[in-house]
Amino acid sequence: MSGCEMMQMEGGKQLFAQASAVSIHTGNIVNWSRLKKKCPTSPSEELQDCIRETLEKWCSQVSPELLKEPPATLECTITQDVDSISPEEREELKVSAKLFLSDPDSSGIKDAVKKACSALSVSQLDSVIIAPPPLEDGASLSLSHLQPYWEELETLVQSQSIVAIGTSDLDKVLLEQLYQWAQVKPSSNQVNLASCCVMPPELTAYAKEYDIQLLTHSDPKELIPMLSFQEAVIASVQDNLAYEWITKWVLRYSVIVKSRGIIKSKGYLVYAKRIRY
Repeated sequence: MSGCEMMQMEGGKQLFAQASAVSIHTGNIVNWSRLKKKCPTSPSEELQDCIRETLEKWCSQVSPELLKEPPATLECTITQDVDSISPEEREELKVSAKLFLSDPDSSGIKDAVKKACSALSVSQLDSVIIAPPPLEDGASLSLSHLQPYWEELETLVQSQSIVAIGTSDLDKVLLEQLYQWAQVKPSSNQVNLASCCVMPPELTAYAKEYDIQLLTHSDPKELIPMLSFQEAVIASVQDNLAYEWITKWVLRYSVIVKSRGIIKSKGYLVYAKRIRY
């Protein structure tokens, strides 16, 4: 590593130590050769690897101008890794996202969707699936728990920032309750096949009757536990106060070529805040 690169690394670490929030965008990870070689064993491991790699790259490319006026919120993006979508190709592509919330505050939903649209240079996302914050042990997901998040999504549909919205891990009873209550009906519901090897017949029948697409997934309840995020920060920027960082939300997006069904790009947006103890 050259002397200039070492100075940039140190500058990045200094900025990170002073920041109160961080917004991370991995860019398109489909072409990351290191990920292809390693083949992460789980979505959580993939995300942790992506965060670490992005922060390391960002630190090595920090602009000296940033050091003069350190921002409170760091925007950690590797510009050359971002595949924005041109207006000419937009109609040929489907942009889907799944939003994992770590915080009960529903206001992060609008921010996440806005950041995703901006990062990809699009005016709207074709679909967004919501994964509410993990519940405390022994608690069960209920309609009242879902409602504030769903209302935020409905507002984004009405403002044409999202076309369709979906849910994750709802059984037939809760899906029916949400459908009957909601102004904007769920267009899809993801089912984790780790918890049920076969789609429950009553869920399948209800989804068919109301034209709700049933999808499968293998995501954990918490995509990146707080400790895993802190470990990625320690490994990449050696922040001695990494234990102060907590993730607020993670948005995973994929851009699919409609006519061929192939993934053109995939990436993560992560927002975290530092909690001073």
